[in-house]
Amino acid sequence: MANVLVIDDEAEVLTATRLVLEREGHQVALATDGRAGMAALDASCIEVLILDIFMPGMDGFELLREVHRRRPELPVIVISGASIFSASDQSPDFLAMAVKLGAICGIRKPFTPRELIAAVNQGLGGTATRRRRGKE
Repeated sequence: MANVLVIDDEAEVLTATRLVLEREGHQVALATDGRAGMAALDASCIEVLILDIFMPGMDGFELLREVHRRRPELPVIVISGASIFSASDQSPDFLAMAVKLGAICGIRKPFTPRELIAAVNQGLGGTATRRRRGKE
């Protein structure tokens, strides 16, 4: 299966995500902030990155830009349950904003195991496609 890095500042999200992905046969590395996540990304052969948008220090948007600068082929899945504004129609869609910046998809917290697995499979499918195109 795949090497997946999950970066989130919530311990419960890290634990639940790791359990779901390991049950699917993936190797999972965890980081609690952007700087630790970048170090893990640089030190490992990560095939899919799952990234929370709102974290202290380096936020997910900044991290997404840096990841794409260093590893543009890496599929990134963004997750978020936070909304800075009210739940009205005036609230920005942060997940959609992250997709416009290059994430392959966004998942709203709390997400189901099925949603998580589908997103990772989508990322792995995209990686295989990009690798084939790179060899042509």
